[in-house]
Amino acid sequence: MEDQYMRKLSIAGAAALFAIPAAANAQAWVQAEGGLDVVSVEGESDEGVSYGISAGYDIPLSGGMFVGVQGTVADSTTKECESDVFAAGDELCLKTGRDLSAVVRLGTTVGEKAKLYVLGGYTNARIRLTYDDGVTSDSDGENGDGFRLGAGAQYTLSNNVFVKGEYRYSNYESDFSRHNVLVGLGVEF
Repeated sequence: MEDQYMRKLSIAGAAALFAIPAAANAQAWVQAEGGLDVVSVEGESDEGVSYGISAGYDIPLSGGMFVGVQGTVADSTTKECESDVFAAGDELCLKTGRDLSAVVRLGTTVGEKAKLYVLGGYTNARIRLTYDDGVTSDSDGENGDGFRLGAGAQYTLSNNVFVKGEYRYSNYESDFSRHNVLVGLGVEF
């Protein structure tokens, strides 16, 4: 048992030694982002504005390629309301809530200032239903787990400032999906 533990520890140590040169050239970054949010629930769609912050870490590979991780915290103004649903003067609203994601990016550098990449990973979004009859109001929310796919382009403006354009498709539980077209402004460290 102890021999097996030592073998696993040796393999992990060797992997860490190979990762050190790549990690030494890794690039951490953070960006503010905003853009179009198109949400579809059970075949009905509405648009709003998405806004948030993403942070990541890119590790260069050979041949101008890179791999990285990206985490995002976002929200949206997307909301659909109906009046006089059950009685005169009431209102029923469906609104998107926070959107969290963790994805892996794989891309290539184009020249000295540009990157092209694809991304894929996990996302979790909140959707909230509120009802107000003029006297009392009630609300309920649910989180939906799903997957995110996307692609983007990044261009370096100066030594550590970049601008980015990105498309994201997210598919959640309960026939809930979204399309985002975003622009980001970020800083590399």
